[in-house]
Amino acid sequence: MSQNLKYLSLTVIFLCSLLANNLFAEKNRFKVNEHIITDTTNNIEWLRCSVGQRWNGYTCIGQIVNLSLERVPDATRLANEQLGGKWRLPTKKELQSIVCKSCPSPKIDKKIFPNTDNAPYWTGDRSSFNKKFFVSVNFHTGFSFNRFLPLKELAIRLVRDKKK
Repeated sequence: MSQNLKYLSLTVIFLCSLLANNLFAEKNRFKVNEHIITDTTNNIEWLRCSVGQRWNGYTCIGQIVNLSLERVPDATRLANEQLGGKWRLPTKKELQSIVCKSCPSPKIDKKIFPNTDNAPYWTGDRSSFNKKFFVSVNFHTGFSFNRFLPLKELAIRLVRDKKK
């Protein structure tokens, strides 16, 4: 075997090993417990359904409710009362972490987060370009944007820090 072929074989084996480990880690990243998804990578818990929907044991049903940032405290208060914990808007980094780049629109794992709207979702982060605007993540494209004023009504998926 030539030296170049030997290095190529070792490189392919190494890359396959990295890919397998990454896929294994990604597969074990989410722990599903009915309407709560534990994200072991970010040490947070997601509500499986968008605000306005509910988990029926199989999927998210109901109409997604788009809210302005002014109304988000009402949604988090209700979630806290009904589910316990301290629910909040995800950060840009957290919300982008559930974007599935290889998925068709909506760009999210539909088995884990069914019936997600292929639209922008609020994050709790302000734009670094202009503090009047807030960041959203669009599940139609998978990209984040810094262009919405707080009065804009967008979809919401709530998150809380994992209980210790």
